[in-house]
Amino acid sequence: MNQVSTSATPPGMPLTRGYQQEMLDDCLRRNVIIALDTGSGKTHIAVLRLRYEMDREPRKISWFFAPTVALCEQQKSVLKAHLPVSVGLISGSNEPNQWKNATLWADVLRTHRVMVSTPQVFLDALRHGYISLGKDISLIVFDEAHHAVDNHPYNRIMMEFYFDLPVRTTSNTSEGVRPMVLGLTASPIYGGDVVKAFQNIESNLDCTIRAPVQHRSELARYVHRPRFKHVMYQPSDRNTSFSTNLASLTSIISTIDIENDPYVISLRSQLATLGKGSFEYNRIDQKLSKVVNKEDSFTHKGLRDFERAAEDICQDIGAWAADWFVWKVVERAKDAANPFNNMMVTWKRTEKAYLLSILHRVVAVPASYYPDDIADDLSDKVEVLIDCLLMEKGEAESLDESYSVIIFVQRRDTVLALAEVLNHHPLTKDVFRIGVLLGTSESSHRHSMMDITRVMLRDPQDETIADFKTGDKNLIVSTSVAEEGIDIQACGSVIRWDPPMNMASWVQSRGRARKERSSFTVMIEKGSAHQTSVAKWESLEQQMIALYNNPSRQPAPEEMELDDDEMEDNDMEFQVESTGALLTLHSAVSHLMHFCAVIPNNTHVVNQPYYAVDPPEFPEGWHAFAGGRMQPKLPYTGPYGSRVTLPRSLPLPERHFSVDCVYKNIISAHRHSAFKAYKALYDAGLLNENLLPITSVMEPELEEEVKAMLADVEKRQGLAKVSMSINPWLPTDSDLEEFADTWHQSKLHIGDLPPLFLFTRSEFVKLDDVDGPLLYLSGTPPIRTSIEYVGRTTLPDSDLRRARDYTRCIFWSLNNTRMEWSNVDFSYLILPVENVDQEWDARRLWLSNISNANPIDYPYPLMVRANELGAQFGYPSDLTLIQRQLGAGRPFKFVRWQYEAISEEQEEAIRERYKHVTVLEITYPLLVVEKFPPRSNFLIPIPPPKEGVAANEPPATIHFIPRLSGVVLLSPVETEYAFLLPSVLRFLSMSITANSLRNNVFIESPISVIPLSLLVTAITAPSSGERHNYQRMETLGDTVLKFMAGIQLLAEYPLWHEGYLSRKKDHAVSNVRLAKEDIKRGLYRWIIRESFAADNMLGKKWKPNYFTVQEEPNSPVGSDPPQHPELNERPKDATLPKKKKKQELSTKVLADVVESIIGAAYLHGGFSLGYECTKYFDLGLKWEPVSARVDQVLSRVEQLTEQEIENFPPQLFDVEKMLGYTFRQKLLLVEALTHASYQSDSRTPSYERMEFLGDSVLDMVVTDYLYRAPGKNYSPGHMHLRKSAVVNGHILAYICLKTELHVEAVMPRPNGNGQIEVTSDAQDIFMWKCLLHSSHKVLEDQQNTFARFRKRRDEIEDSLMNGTIFPWAALTRLQAPKFFSDMVESVIGAVFLDCGGSVPVVRDILVRLGIMPLLEHIVLDNVDVLHPVSRLSMWAQKHGKEIQYDSSRVEGRASCTILVDGKEEVTVTDEWRGKPSLEEVKFAAAEMAIKQFKLRNDGVSYDVLKKKKGPKPKKKKKKDS
Repeated sequence: MNQVSTSATPPGMPLTRGYQQEMLDDCLRRNVIIALDTGSGKTHIAVLRLRYEMDREPRKISWFFAPTVALCEQQKSVLKAHLPVSVGLISGSNEPNQWKNATLWADVLRTHRVMVSTPQVFLDALRHGYISLGKDISLIVFDEAHHAVDNHPYNRIMMEFYFDLPVRTTSNTSEGVRPMVLGLTASPIYGGDVVKAFQNIESNLDCTIRAPVQHRSELARYVHRPRFKHVMYQPSDRNTSFSTNLASLTSIISTIDIENDPYVISLRSQLATLGKGSFEYNRIDQKLSKVVNKEDSFTHKGLRDFERAAEDICQDIGAWAADWFVWKVVERAKDAANPFNNMMVTWKRTEKAYLLSILHRVVAVPASYYPDDIADDLSDKVEVLIDCLLMEKGEAESLDESYSVIIFVQRRDTVLALAEVLNHHPLTKDVFRIGVLLGTSESSHRHSMMDITRVMLRDPQDETIADFKTGDKNLIVSTSVAEEGIDIQACGSVIRWDPPMNMASWVQSRGRARKERSSFTVMIEKGSAHQTSVAKWESLEQQMIALYNNPSRQPAPEEMELDDDEMEDNDMEFQVESTGALLTLHSAVSHLMHFCAVIPNNTHVVNQPYYAVDPPEFPEGWHAFAGGRMQPKLPYTGPYGSRVTLPRSLPLPERHFSVDCVYKNIISAHRHSAFKAYKALYDAGLLNENLLPITSVMEPELEEEVKAMLADVEKRQGLAKVSMSINPWLPTDSDLEEFADTWHQSKLHIGDLPPLFLFTRSEFVKLDDVDGPLLYLSGTPPIRTSIEYVGRTTLPDSDLRRARDYTRCIFWSLNNTRMEWSNVDFSYLILPVENVDQEWDARRLWLSNISNANPIDYPYPLMVRANELGAQFGYPSDLTLIQRQLGAGRPFKFVRWQYEAISEEQEEAIRERYKHVTVLEITYPLLVVEKFPPRSNFLIPIPPPKEGVAANEPPATIHFIPRLSGVVLLSPVETEYAFLLPSVLRFLSMSITANSLRNNVFIESPISVIPLSLLVTAITAPSSGERHNYQRMETLGDTVLKFMAGIQLLAEYPLWHEGYLSRKKDHAVSNVRLAKEDIKRGLYRWIIRESFAADNMLGKKWKPNYFTVQEEPNSPVGSDPPQHPELNERPKDATLPKKKKKQELSTKVLADVVESIIGAAYLHGGFSLGYECTKYFDLGLKWEPVSARVDQVLSRVEQLTEQEIENFPPQLFDVEKMLGYTFRQKLLLVEALTHASYQSDSRTPSYERMEFLGDSVLDMVVTDYLYRAPGKNYSPGHMHLRKSAVVNGHILAYICLKTELHVEAVMPRPNGNGQIEVTSDAQDIFMWKCLLHSSHKVLEDQQNTFARFRKRRDEIEDSLMNGTIFPWAALTRLQAPKFFSDMVESVIGAVFLDCGGSVPVVRDILVRLGIMPLLEHIVLDNVDVLHPVSRLSMWAQKHGKEIQYDSSRVEGRASCTILVDGKEEVTVTDEWRGKPSLEEVKFAAAEMAIKQFKLRNDGVSYDVLKKKKGPKPKKKKKKDS
C-alpha cells in the first residue's frame, strides 16, 4: 500500500490526537482491531480511515457495521457530519426490503460512498448475491468488534464470504480481493482464557488487536480510569422478608391445572379431529406432550415468570417492592386481558379470558407509600446502595461538581421496582431525578404475559437520555442497554447492582464513568462467590491490556480449527454462479421461513414450514398416560434427524424433506432438512437467481424497466411520449412511388341527394348501405350513405382544377373563417356526377366577373350583398345561406322574401338589431330567415325529448335588410352537402384509419379478419366524442385477456402456487405491459382521439383536411421538409404537416386500445380468435390454444383405479349431484374441495390454484352475458356494478351456504307399540360441509356462519330474487370467512378443466348454483346494485362534501358514525361478533344515511351520481331576436 501523509486533520473535525494518529497509521498498513477505552475517540479514527479509503479506492464503497439500530443511527450522524460524501443507513427497522429488491442494493452501491447498517442486513444481501464483498467493498468497519464470535452476523460475514476471497497484497489489489478490515472495541474479549480469546477474535476478523504504544501517556491524559471500589451487603433472609401480595399470587398459582389451559384444550380438540398416524396428528401430539410436560403455555409460563420475578424482587429489594410489583403487574394484566382492550394485540381472546379468571382470584392490595412503610420493608442491599449514592453525591458537591450516576441492573423487572423505590424513598425522592432505560428489543417476551412490563415505563428512552444529558435527570437505572453504544455523556459514578456477566460488560459499564474524578462501584453479597469474581475481572483486564499493548505479539493464524459441532453446521453450501447468491446451513431455516411467509394466506392457515425431530421427543400419546405429567421423559442425547413439511398450498410433487438421524443436535438436523427443502425449491424454479421468492415473476430483461415505470401493478405511469397519429387521407409511401399521379375514385350516395364523385389519394374502403354511416336529421328518418369504389384514375389538370374549385366552394360556405381561399390542396376532392346546378354556376360566374373588375367592393369570395343578387336575378326563392353582415358571422337559413309591410313590433326589432347603423331606411323586399338547428355532428342520433319536457318549438323568424346582408352562393343541394359532408368524411376517416391499421399492422395476423365496424369502435377513444367508443369493448377485452392469461399460466407453471400465478398475471396484463406492446407495434398511431387530424372536430372548429397547411404568423419558424414532394400543384407558400410529431398520450389509453381490440376479436371469432389476438400481443407469456392448455393440465392429473375412486370420501359424490355434473378426473374435484389445513394424503395440493382459474372463468361468463344483455348496452360502470353483485365474496359465500343435496334415507325406530319399524330419515347435505379440512377453527367458523345463514336465509333469498334493491348489508351480516366463496370458485375452475374448457358446461353449472338466474333477475328487473358505501361516496363527491366513517369497538358493541363535513349525521351500533362486525355496521350506517338523505329517490341514479357538477354557466351573449 502506498504511504501518504495522514497527519492533517480535515476541516470541521476535532484535532487528531497523537495516539489516534498512531492507530490510524497502523490501520492503513494492515487489518487492525483498535482496543481503546470508551470515550477515547475510536470513532474519530474510523472517520479518518474512511476519508482515506474514499480517496484510495473511488470505485468501491466502505461499510460501517454496528450491532444495534440505535448505534447505527448514532454513528451515521457522526460520519455524515464529518465526511464530504453521501452516507447511507440501512437497518431492519427501516425495512430495506433486503429479501426481494435487487435495485435497492444497486442504488446503494451507485449513490453512496459510505454505508452504515446492522450486520444482518448486509449478510442477507451477500447471501442473495446483491452485493459482492470483493468487487463492491473496499473497507469494512466493525464497531463493538468483540461480538465477532460463534454465529453472530459479524462472524458469519467473515466465514461465509471474506475468507474465500484472495488475500489483498501490494501487488494484488484487483476487484475480487478481500476488503480491508477495521475493528473498534473497548474490550476485545468476553472472558475465559485471554490468549485463546484473542486468537479467536483475531482469527475471526483477520485482524491484529492493537492499542497505542508510542503515545500511551497522552492517552492517559484523555481517558480517566474511575476509582474502583466495591461495597458489601448482607444477604436477605427469605423468612424475614414477607410480601402478602406475593403470597397470594403463589397460593393461586399452586392451584391451577395445565389441563384447564385453553391452549391445551384446543390442542386436544384438534387432535380428536385428526387421523391417527397423519403428519398433522403427530405434530399436534408432540406439541401437546411438550406443553403438558413443561407447562409452558402462555398463561402458565407467564404466571410462573411473574412469580419468579416477584420472588427475586422480594429477596433483592425487599417486601415493599414485591408488593408494589405484584399489585402493579396484576392491575396491568387485568387491563390487558380485558377482551375489549387491545393493549396487547398478540394475546388471544381465550388466553385473555383464562388469565383474567386466575388474576381475579389473586388478592393484591396497593403498596403503602408512607415513608416509614417503604424504608422499613427494604433489603440491606437497597440501604447500602442508598448510603453509597448519598455519600458519592456529597463528595462530588464538596468539590463543587455536579453528580450523575448510572445503576446497571441485570433484570428489567428489578429495574422497574428499584426505580420505584428510589423515586419514593424518603432519603432519595427529593435528591435524585430518576429515569429508566430498558432497551427496545422484543425478542425475549415476544408473546408473553410479562410483555406488559414494557408499557409500565413513564418516559420514552430517547427522552430519558436527553434529560440525562441536560441534567434534568441525574440518576438512571438501566439494563445493559446503556453499556454499549448508546450516546450517554460521561457520568460521575457507575454502580453495578449485579456483578458483570463477562469482561465486555465489566469494561463497557465501567467506561461510562470517565469523568476525571469518577468512581466505579460493584455491589457484592457477603459470603458469595462474587467476592472472588472482582479480582478475576481485574486480573483478566490486566492480561488483556498487556496483550494488546505488546508490540512484539504476533497476530493469530488466519483460521482456527472448528470443533465437531461447528464442522457439522458448515459442511454444506450451495452457490448460484450467475449472482454469487449463497445458501448455507445457517441461512436455510430463515430463508425457508420467509419463502413460506410470502405465500398468500388462507383462512386459519399459517403458511410456515413445520419441523419434526426424529426420533420424536415424546412417545406418541405421552400426554394421555395416567399421571403422564409426572412421568419423567427418558433422556436422549442424539443423534437426531429432521423432517420439514411445506404448506399444502404449494403444488409440489413432494412437500416433505427428511434427513437421517446422524446429527449431534436438533438444531443441526433442522438446518440440514431446511437446506434440502430450500435447494429443492430452487431446482423447481420457485426461487430466482438471488435465492429469493419470485416477487415479480416477470422476464428479467423487463423487470427493472417496468418497475421504473410502475411502483406496483395498480399504479400507472402517467404519460408516455409517442408520435402523432396517422393522417388517414395521406397516401402511403409505396402508393406515391407506384401511383404518383393517380387518385382513388369512388361514388358517394347520401340519401336522395344527387351522387358525388369522391377522389382520395389514400386507399379507400367500400361501404354499402349497411356499412355506411347513418345521418340523423331533425324531423326526418335517418339518411343512409354508401360508398361505391370505382377504381384508380388520373385526373386531367382541368378536372383537377374543377374538383378543387367545387370542393372549396362547398366547404367555404360554412367554414371560411378557418380556411385560406388560395389553398386548394385538399386531401379529398368532390365533384357532382351530373351538373344539376347550372343556374348557380351562372350566378357564381357573375360574382367572379364583377369582383375581378372591382375587388375592393367585392372582397368576399362566393358572397354578395343580398340586394344586388336580388336585383340581378329577380329575387330568387331558392336561396339557402344568408349572412346578417356580408362576410361575417354564422349563416342563417333563407325562408323567403317579404314584400308586405311589417308590424310595428317587427320594425322595432329590426331597428334594435341595426342600432349601430346611423340612418336606417327599411326598404322592401326584406329577407325572412331563421336559425339553423344547433347540430353539426349528424352521426349522433337526436335524443328523444325527456319525459315531461315539451318538444322544441319551431324556430322564430327574423328580418334582415338586404342591402346590409349577404348571400352565400350555394344551391340547396350544395348546402346540404356543406352540412352533411363533414360528418360523412369523419366516418370515412375512421373507417380508413381502421382499414389502414388492418392492412399495415395486422396484415399477417389472423386478427386481420376483425370486421371494420368492430375495429373502428375498438380504436375510438372516449375523448373523440363519438357515439361509439372502445370503453365497453375494453371491459370485455380485459376479461378475455385475464381469462386467457390465467389458463396459460396455470398450464405453463404446474409448480407455482396461487401467489406466483396472480402476480405473474397481474404483470402480464398490467397497463404498463399493454402500453409497451402498443408502442412496440406502433398501434398508438391509429387511435382515434381528440387530436386525430384536422377533420376530427365537427361544428365551429371543423375545417377540411389538406395535404399542406398554411404557414400562420405565429407558427414556428422552419417547418419539416415536405413529406410528399410528388403531390402536384401545391401553393408555393404552403408547408407539409410535420411528420411524427411528439405528443402526450396516457398509458391507460394505450393499454385500453389493446384490450378493446382483444374484445373485438372475441366478439367476432369467439375464444379462438380472442386467443389469436392475445397471442399477437405476446405480453411476455408462452401462448398455446386454450384446448391445448387444458389438455396439458389434464395430462398431469393422476389417473385413478375404480377401487381408488370408491375409497374417496362420500361427500365428493354428493358435490357432483349438487352440481349435476360427474367428474371424469375425480382428483380435480378433490383439489377443489381441499383446504390448506387438510392433513390427510389427498394426493393433491389445496384449492388455491383451482380458485385462481375459477375466478377468471366466472368473470368471463358473467361479463359476456352483461355485454350482450339484450336492449341494455351497459356502460363499463354498469357492467362492473352488476358483475360485482354476483361475483363478490359475500354472494358466493351465500351460494355455498345454500347449495344442498336432499338425501332420502331410512332408519329403524320403535313405534308407539314398542315394535321396530323403518321410518324416513331424510337429510340435507350442504356444499360447505364437503370441504376437506383439518382445522377446528374452520369447523367453528362453518357452524357459526351457517347459524347466521339459517336466520337470514329467507330474508336474503326474497331480496335477491324478488327485491329491487340488492341486499348488500344482509349478505355482509353473514360474516362468512373467505373459504366459503373460495370453494365455489375452485369448483367452477375444476369443472372448466374437467369438461375440456367448455364455457357452456360452466354456464349450466352457474345456472344450477343459482348465479345465472340471479344475474338475469338483476338485468331484466333493473335491480339497484349500487353498493351503499359507493352511493354515499359518489353523492359526496358530486356535491363537494367530505364523508368520514368513524368505526370503533366499545364494551362489546361495534359502532360506526358517519360524519359529513365533520358533522355527525348517522350512528349505528350492534353487538360485537368479531372483526367483520365493523364492516357490517359501516354498511348499515351507509344504508341509513342513504335513506336520511333520500338518495334512492327518483333521479338519484348511478348515472346522475356519476356526473360531476358542471362549472357555472358563462354569461350568455345577447341573442338575435
